[in-house]
Amino acid sequence: MKQVFRSTFAMVVGWAWMVFAALNAIDLVVRYSGRTSMIAAAVLAVLTAVVFLTCLRPAVVASEEGVLVRNPLRNTFVPWRAVDEVTVSHSIKITSGGRSVRCWVPQTSARERAAAVRRGRTPDTRGGAGATEPVRSKGEQAAAAAMAGRTHADWVAQQITERAETARRTAALRSAAETTTSAETTTSAEATTSTGVARGGGEGAGTGDATGTGREGTFRSSWAPTALAAIVVAAVPTIAAFLV
Repeated sequence: MKQVFRSTFAMVVGWAWMVFAALNAIDLVVRYSGRTSMIAAAVLAVLTAVVFLTCLRPAVVASEEGVLVRNPLRNTFVPWRAVDEVTVSHSIKITSGGRSVRCWVPQTSARERAAAVRRGRTPDTRGGAGATEPVRSKGEQAAAAAMAGRTHADWVAQQITERAETARRTAALRSAAETTTSAETTTSAEATTSTGVARGGGEGAGTGDATGTGREGTFRSSWAPTALAAIVVAAVPTIAAFLV
């Protein structure tokens, strides 16, 4: 199952700017006036590239293979079995084999965390407010206590941690099952060989082939093609504005 985690606020701001930039670009084309229009187009292109890189591109993508962190300029992929630790301060930090990556989104602030703490409090801990609010059931109180102080970034970090732990447990069970099957087949082949059946050795010869549980890869980080493309697109009108 694929999950994509983003900042809703950044997405709204990003797409609002894209609409604004598109309308202004059309206006610049229709009312072109030489160098002035080129300078305006260069400024618009640079700002649009910045908005794309900081608001629309960043995301945390959890797939079947692992977690992909899309930051403004770089992509970092960490297989589930390679995830060592996930921590949250103002942003999510994923550690793997001594290396780490901080996720551009989602982020959390002190104000957001304080608001989360207030939401998690029961009516009894808010003084007089409890008299005007409906009484919570035990289940609602337990849920509020569990979510006390938790922000969206905390929730995303928990999702990453749980999927990494599930992947490790699944791999361990698969490895144990393969080892047991291999041992049983080898024992059966040895017993058949000892009774003089010639084909027993042939049956046991190919059973030790493992499925390659270590082929998932490791921490990989690289420049993002879409980020480089956005920079190039912004650079074209900028250079043109100097040449006109």
